[in-house]
Amino acid sequence: QVHLVESGGGLVQAGGSLRLSCAASGRSSYSVAMGWFRQAPGKEREFVATISWSGGNTYYADSVKDRFTISRDKAKNTVYLQMNSLKPEDTAIYYCAAEPVSTIATIFHRVSEYRYWGQGTQVTVSS
Repeated sequence: QVHLVESGGGLVQAGGSLRLSCAASGRSSYSVAMGWFRQAPGKEREFVATISWSGGNTYYADSVKDRFTISRDKAKNTVYLQMNSLKPEDTAIYYCAAEPVSTIATIFHRVSEYRYWGQGTQVTVSS
């Protein structure tokens, strides 16, 4: 079992920045790929970014590429999402997800590929 807790959400003006954190706990023997997803009211949960266990492989949704950066600190069991140049359309609940992997470069970008999820953190971008 992997337990995930997100933090760092809040209210920010358009053009501003936020950094989300996702702290993982539980089975320390797991090597996990991590991802960030978001869900706006009335919309389906959508992929934002993913990072491999090694940290060397990342992938982003086109809508956030060049604005958001995913990173991880394995010593702290924490994954981060640095969000710059925020837009009102980035407003959503942001969820962290984890999935055990057998290869260190594996990444996932579909909701169905992740077994473990956090409770989410609200990000609101005002215009």
